[in-house]
This record gives sequence, C-alpha cells and structure tokens, in this order.
Amino acid sequence: QLQLVESGGGLVQPGGPLRLSCAASGFTLDDYVMGWFRQVPGKDDEYESVSCISVSDGSTYYADSVKGRFTISRDNAKNTVSLQMNSLKPEDTAVYYCAAGPWITTVQTLCLTRGGMDYWGKGTLVTVSS
Repeated sequence: QLQLVESGGGLVQPGGPLRLSCAASGFTLDDYVMGWFRQVPGKDDEYESVSCISVSDGSTYYADSVKGRFTISRDNAKNTVSLQMNSLKPEDTAVYYCAAGPWITTVQTLCLTRGGMDYWGKGTLVTVSS
C-alpha cells in the first residue's frame, strides 16, 4: 500500500524554525517528484504549492513566498523528504501536505499544477503565532 506520512508540525513563534518530514512507504521515491503544499484552515479551495524536489537529480522549485526561508531535501536511503522552514511568519500558518508524483515533466510544472501528484499524505498543521 502506497502511503505518505507527514510529521513535525506544531506551534512555533514568529521568526522560529520548524522541520517537516514526509516518510514514504510501499514504494521507492526514485523517479518521483515530491512536494509540499499548504492549505490555510477554513479556505478549503485554496492550496499553495510550497516546494518540490526531484528525488533523482535534486532539482527544486520554491514558491516566491518561501524562497530564502524554506529548504527542501531528500534522503533516498530513508525514503523521506523534508522541509526545513526558517524565519517563519504568521502567514505560513497552514496545514502542510506531502505529495508525490511520477517525474514526467519539469519539477516546476508538477509543483504548480498539482494534477500530476498522485499520492497525498493526510497533512500536518503548522501554526505560527506568539
């Protein structure tokens, strides 16, 4: 059974760091693009593509809103993808979802369209507040 499980969410003060992890089971990440997406609570129709990475060659995409603050990485041996979030802002508050899709086009295209992301985790809540 293919499964993605996120961890690492929680409450953090503005300016602080937080690290999210996504563990994949039931398949290996080779030839997949992994990504992080977020949804603001109460805004069910609004997803933002945060960051994506090609597991094979490490090419990445970042939304302008997180560039310079967030870093996506993968650990092929552990079948995991992580998102290091620094300098967090209240507007980063959201449910963060991990997703995976086959690497059939550019990382940016897959990240922005989301339609090619076939597998999704259940999400982890990140709250940035003092």
